[in-house]
This record gives sequence, structure tokens and C-alpha cells, in this order.
Amino acid sequence: MHYQVVSFNYKKCDLQQREALAFRDEEEIKSFLNTLVGFDFMLEAFVINTCNRVEIVTASKDNFATFHAILGLISRRSGVNFYELEKSAFKYEDDEAVEHLFSVVSSLDSLVIGEAQITGQVKQGFRLSYLNGTAGKELNRVLSYALKCAAEVRNATNISENPVSIASVAVAQAQESMNGSLAGMTGVVVGTGEMGRLAAKHLLRSGADVVLISRDIEKARQLAEELGENVRVDSLEKLEKYINRYRLLFTATASAEPIITMDMVEDKELDRVWFDMAIPRDIEDIEGCDIRLFRIDDLQNISRNNHALRQEQALRASEIVKRYKEEFFLWLQALSVEPVIKRMRLDIAQTVDHEVERAVRKGFIPEEYAQNLRYMVMQTFDRYLHEPTRNMREASKRSDGGAAIEAVRKIFAIDLGDVDPQIYKTSSMKDKKR
Repeated sequence: MHYQVVSFNYKKCDLQQREALAFRDEEEIKSFLNTLVGFDFMLEAFVINTCNRVEIVTASKDNFATFHAILGLISRRSGVNFYELEKSAFKYEDDEAVEHLFSVVSSLDSLVIGEAQITGQVKQGFRLSYLNGTAGKELNRVLSYALKCAAEVRNATNISENPVSIASVAVAQAQESMNGSLAGMTGVVVGTGEMGRLAAKHLLRSGADVVLISRDIEKARQLAEELGENVRVDSLEKLEKYINRYRLLFTATASAEPIITMDMVEDKELDRVWFDMAIPRDIEDIEGCDIRLFRIDDLQNISRNNHALRQEQALRASEIVKRYKEEFFLWLQALSVEPVIKRMRLDIAQTVDHEVERAVRKGFIPEEYAQNLRYMVMQTFDRYLHEPTRNMREASKRSDGGAAIEAVRKIFAIDLGDVDPQIYKTSSMKDKKR
């Protein structure tokens, strides 16, 4: 079994490419996963789908076939040429895949290092696939360890102190654009998801009032009640009125098409600053109006310039990620060795029973001696296997021990298809602690 992550993210894909590759809704993700897991070599998969990345996390029997299947399916779905996708993709395999996933969940690979949203987004992606029947124990294991790693990164570094997000960077930039203060101003926030909620929170903390615009008025009202005073609510149908009345606009919807088009914008003497935090983009390219428009990639550059200290903390966090990666594979090996040992002994016991019965049946020994003979042969095997068993357990504690255990399994034709190694977790972890 192999782990692989195929990643299309802000590092190699520009905004237009990310728009083309982004999944529009959960049904589209499930359809993609159903097709992918339908291949014989695929075991499990889930999708991480955010404004800055589309990543497919897999457990499979063949990394080469998996990579090309993913590119083929995404090319067919998005209309992007297969070879263009190959150039834009990051491919991580096995230990690199695990380390990359740990980094993503720990927000070390985020556009804004330390942002708090990505952990929940990855969990949501796995949960969708798990409920869809396309992800299970193999990916659950690696994700569980990734979440432990992320927790230690948060606890051991101050990378998440004063949490930073795209929304917070946008509001900070708005404040700078308005001569350092948003007090008394009104920010229009379109969208009531996590990004919109964070933008509204940061605006309120900066002294601005907020107008929440949403297709779902009831959801907007609930969010307004959560946020407290100085928040008004209106429907998306009134959006045109607000974008031509107020200077600050923050959009973060899940719309597949732009919700603000050129024909909606009035050319007036109003110094406006707009922030499009959505993928696909919410705002068309605007020309001929006094509007400064910041998109996701612009906010990335601002974040890099303003958060150098966070990079220092990221270096410390990267060491934690590497340590957790090593521990994860050692844990997997510890889980794998005990079923091999147990199945080997069960196979030996069955073989001894068969041969003793055959010896009695053929008249080689009297039936009354059968039990003593069986006991003597099993004792001989136990003594013979004592040293190899100890060596296998020791091998499972080394980073290169997996190959030795797999070799034993293949040489002795040990089938673990019906064995759940999770039952050995407790004893293996106890041995590790000793």
C-alpha cells in the first residue's frame, strides 16, 4: 500500500488555473471520488478543496497509475490539458506524502502560515469521502496522526498566536488603505461562510460597522446575532446598491460565476477598496472606475511581507512535522509486525495439527501419543522462532524495518487480508514507551 498526494496550489497555479480546477460542490467531489476509487489499484481517496489548493490524497497499490488516473480525471472534468496539469502538479509519494499532509494540516503550507481554517477544511474533506464510502482506515490513520502533529505545532510554537487568515490580511490592508483607521466606516461582507465570518469579526474589532449580504437571509441573521451589535443584514438582490454606496467590500461566496459584474458598477467619485477572497472569483475585472481590487494572490504577497516572524516559527514547526512523520511510519510498522507474527504461528499450528493427524492416520504413531507429539513439535517451533520473532519486533522500531517485515510476509506467503492491525495498537504503543 502506498500513500500519495497530488497537489495543485497557489505556489504553481495562478488564480485562473485554480478557478478551473476547483470543485464546485460536494456532489462534484463525490462523483470524482467514486470514479477514482473504482480503479482496481485504488484503495481510498479524499479531496482537499479550498481557495488556495486542490489536493487529492490517496492510498493505493500503484502510485504511478494513481497519478495518471488523477490527472486524466481532472483534465476531463476541468477541460485543462493533461500535460499542462502535469506541469502544474506537485506529486508527493509515501513518506513525502505523509510529511506534506502533516504540513498542510499544521498550516505550514498555507498561503498565510499559521491560519486556522485549513485543519477544519482537511477534516471536512476526509469526512465527506468517509461518508461517501471512498475513504476508510488507511487514510484515517494518517489523518489522525496529522491532527496530533498539528496540535503539537500549535502548542510548541507561537505560530498560531494572534491567528492570521486571508480575511485578517484583507482587513489589515483595508485599514492601511484608509490611513490606518476603519473607525466609523462600513464594510460590506458578501458571504456567510467561515471567510465571511472572519472578515466581519476583524472589521468589527477595527471599529467598523458591517453589512452582511447573503442569499440565505436566515443564515445571515444568525451570524449577525452571533457577532453582536453594529451588524446589518440584507439580501444578495440588493448588492448593487451597497457596492455603489460604501467604500469597503469583502466577498467570499461559493458562487460558480462572478456575483459582481462591470455593468453593476457605477462610475462615481468614491474611493473604493475591494477584496475578492473567493475561488472562483466573485468580482469580474473592473475597468474605468476608482476601485482598488485585491484578489487572493495579492493578499498572499502582502502576507509574505508582513509576517516574516511567522517564518521563523515555521522552521521550528517543520522539525515537529518531520518527527511526527518518522513516528507515524514506526507506528505503522509496529502495527504490521504483530499480525505477521501471530499469523505465522497460527499457520505453524495448523500445519502441525495436519501432520500429526496424518501420522496417526497412516499408523506412524499410536493415537494416544498424538497430543504429546503435537506439544513437542510446537515447543520445538517456539524455541526456533524465538530469536527471529525478537528480531522482527526490533526491526519494526527502525525506519527501514518495514522492508524486512514485508519480505518475511512474502517469503512465508502470510495473508493479512482479514486482519485488522488496529487491535495491536495498544500493545505496540506500550512496547514503544518501554
